[in-house]
Amino acid sequence: MKSSRLLNLLLLLQVSPRMTTGALAERLEVSRRTILRDVEALSAAGVPVYAERGRTGGIVLLPGARLNVSHLDPPELEALALVGLDATRRAELGLGAVSETAARKIAARRGTAPPSLADLVVVEQDGWFSADGPAAVDVADLALALRGANRVRVRYRHSGTARERDIVVDPYGLAAKAGRWYLVADHDGRPHLYALTRLVSFDVLPGAVQHRGGVTLRSAWDELKAGVEAPGTVAVTARLRADRVDLARRILGARLTDAGPAVDGWCLVRFLVHQVEGVVQLLQFGGHLEVLDPPEARRHVAEVAAAVAARHSGAVG
Repeated sequence: MKSSRLLNLLLLLQVSPRMTTGALAERLEVSRRTILRDVEALSAAGVPVYAERGRTGGIVLLPGARLNVSHLDPPELEALALVGLDATRRAELGLGAVSETAARKIAARRGTAPPSLADLVVVEQDGWFSADGPAAVDVADLALALRGANRVRVRYRHSGTARERDIVVDPYGLAAKAGRWYLVADHDGRPHLYALTRLVSFDVLPGAVQHRGGVTLRSAWDELKAGVEAPGTVAVTARLRADRVDLARRILGARLTDAGPAVDGWCLVRFLVHQVEGVVQLLQFGGHLEVLDPPEARRHVAEVAAAVAARHSGAVG
């Protein structure tokens, strides 16, 4: 199998973990039989991909399965690195010790054949209630274009705006997080994330990429991710009904820093926001929460709640 086709096959399945054989054959410009042979060869090498039979079946990529990377040559290992399974990540996940093929042989000698992956796993990478449409740019095409280490002009629509604009960036590479793909690049010497769902088109420019000294894709991604996930510095204390604490953990994540024991059905909780006005996100808890401190946060919630109540007090006209 050609390494370039392996790269494209894995990238396509990384974006859409379940695709029909016909769709893959059309995208890769080969026959369905070739796709099935490629999948069989990948599976024999321990790559977590398999063919699911039946009317609603297709080719499925299983993230996190054990890989026997000793069966892969250097170009194929490079392709795996581009979909997030480089040597470091494989070590973190404990990949490579035993392939699925070897496990089946061991089980067969014991007289018990394990069930197929299709019988045990349902994989769907889209987030709950996700409204994102498909990316306008083909991820595999963009990844291959970035290998030339050139500057790129992207046509991009920023969140909250209706119009796109052209931006010249210095790409480090691509990153996938919770089913969404991002271009990681510098613009005017500062790192940025560009969601592929809002990236309309791209053009590779003649000039070589201009990276900041010592910065890699991993370090740029870690810097950007830390900025997005930073919980904030303004501490807010509130009373929350005990039966809403799990919901608060799910919604607020790391921003919920402490939840005390339940007393008369209420818990004392603390969370962080970037600014006082950020407490308005707590209005989704309605009467199940009361902000206690700081005073300006409590006052802001009262003002916003009063404005909402006034707006809804009369008949719709």
